Amino acid sequence: MGTDPPVTTAAKPSLDPASLDSASAFLQVAGLVFDEITATRVTGHLTLGPEHHTPWGVVHGGVYTTAVESAASVGASAAVREAGQVAVGLTNTTHFLRSVSQGPVTVTASALSQGRTQQLWRVDITDESGRLVAHGELRLQNVPGRT
Repeated sequence: MGTDPPVTTAAKPSLDPASLDSASAFLQVAGLVFDEITATRVTGHLTLGPEHHTPWGVVHGGVYTTAVESAASVGASAAVREAGQVAVGLTNTTHFLRSVSQGPVTVTASALSQGRTQQLWRVDITDESGRLVAHGELRLQNVPGRT
């Protein structure tokens, strides 16, 4: 008779959207810093550099897609926290409008629609001159949270 394989348990997500101390290494490397989190708006910033580059020296689109997903998910989860829920992304559409190689960008997420079961958020990423670098929308599902 063999022994059972060891059981591993993943940490359960916190219902507190501001508690990102236990974010995955992936999210930590992306470098998004949240400045404001409310149930209808999230702002943050990234300082882009070589660690975000493609082999061609511009910021990888996945960085922007991650910022869109993260900002909208945090805001949407803040909106449903009191109901014991979190919001998870269903569809992420991110448009890359201007290539950037380095420097600060601002991330601004705003709720467009917040229903009982789903939400839609818009996220704009702008450079230090205020020019739109990337724009995205995230559709989310409100689901029971785990504590």
